[in-house]
Amino acid sequence: MPDGTLLLIDDEAPLRQAIARMLELEGYTVRQAPDAHRGLDDLAQHADEVLVVLSDVKLPDGHGLDLLPRYRAKAPLAEIILLTAYGTIPDSVRAMKEGAFDYLTKGESDDQLVVVVDRAVEKARLRRRVAELEQQVGAQYTFESMIGSSAALLEAQRLARRAAPTGSTVLLEGPTGAGKELFAQAIHQASPRRGKPFVAVNCSAFPKDLLESELFGYKKGAFTGALADKKGLLEAANGGTLFLDEIGELELSVQAKFLRVLETQQFTKLGDTRPTTVDVRLVAATNRNLQQEAAAGNFRPDLYYRLAVFMVPVPGLNERRADVPVLAEYFLRFFAAKLGSRLRGLEPEALAQLRRHDWRGNVRELRNVLERAVILADGELLTTDDLPAEFHHFQPDPATTDANDRTLRTMEKHQIARVLQEASGNKMEAARQLGIGTKTLYRKIQEYGIG
Repeated sequence: MPDGTLLLIDDEAPLRQAIARMLELEGYTVRQAPDAHRGLDDLAQHADEVLVVLSDVKLPDGHGLDLLPRYRAKAPLAEIILLTAYGTIPDSVRAMKEGAFDYLTKGESDDQLVVVVDRAVEKARLRRRVAELEQQVGAQYTFESMIGSSAALLEAQRLARRAAPTGSTVLLEGPTGAGKELFAQAIHQASPRRGKPFVAVNCSAFPKDLLESELFGYKKGAFTGALADKKGLLEAANGGTLFLDEIGELELSVQAKFLRVLETQQFTKLGDTRPTTVDVRLVAATNRNLQQEAAAGNFRPDLYYRLAVFMVPVPGLNERRADVPVLAEYFLRFFAAKLGSRLRGLEPEALAQLRRHDWRGNVRELRNVLERAVILADGELLTTDDLPAEFHHFQPDPATTDANDRTLRTMEKHQIARVLQEASGNKMEAARQLGIGTKTLYRKIQEYGIG
């Protein structure tokens, strides 16, 4: 049987009680109010429970059509059904336009009312489920959800938090894989636009001749193959945030068009003659030095200065090595749960290897390493044997290496170890890069105790 709470507002007590009794027999809990004032008070107190409001149109202290926005304000996830003794087409049309689920005439069959209530309850439950999922997704992309407490990360968070509520354009600078998109999403979630779209675009992922049409859209017939109007990603982000990752990859012609968007919030689609207006906040990211790119003529200086209203340096993992242990533990637990592994932690030496590693791929590389290691691991603790080949060679620990040891033997040992690491343990490739024979490389590996 159905279950759920309804609120019935009607000043005719016998009719109200009859409708309530009928719906209670269908399995619903029905709250009752004789006028708008008490109905609104009850709705405010029980908004989390009430799935559907059934309101008479003509109440002693208000008209149902005028009360619709007030019902919606008290319980935004509830559906609203209006009941009237004498329905009119104009009132019905207005009710539906203003968000009522349905507009019913009293005295129609009880079966019809029950069917409409059932449908309204189903829709209300779906709205609540969607809202819960959106809340869960939003919670994944907040500053609080970021893992780590290193000084570099905390400083980047401090700057981003200051920028988030302002609506200003933000430029995130940092190496690939450092988590710039996570910062962009956290800025969006901490802004007044959090309930609106967040649209992410990787400018390097599109062929350059397609990126303009993807961003701005086009009109039917704008070019061969344009068989219908297409809404661009800028329109898709209307009211929310557009995140342009690797913005340094934009063609100069597209940069000029985007500069106009930042200045006027308007653009012209391909094949169109009229401008399209949007309300979009821009967060951009780059792994390049855009100031140097602008000086070299590869990036428009005027666009750079519009983007650099507020800059946030996102640190690479090598700049926040103190966060490696907690990140590694997090990824291990995540992938162990996802893949059904019995892993519960890392051996100290495996963790030490991770801390010493040169993380050129940043957090993304660490994530990939842990996913692979979880797949390979057999025991309850992840060991060095579960790590990729490049972790099995000698890697000088920055905390313990003597910077004054500059003997030729030590420098050669470190150089061989570094090249082996970069070649992922491939000795033929390492020998080629070092300019020595494979036999010589094997001899030196044995001589220096590398591996």
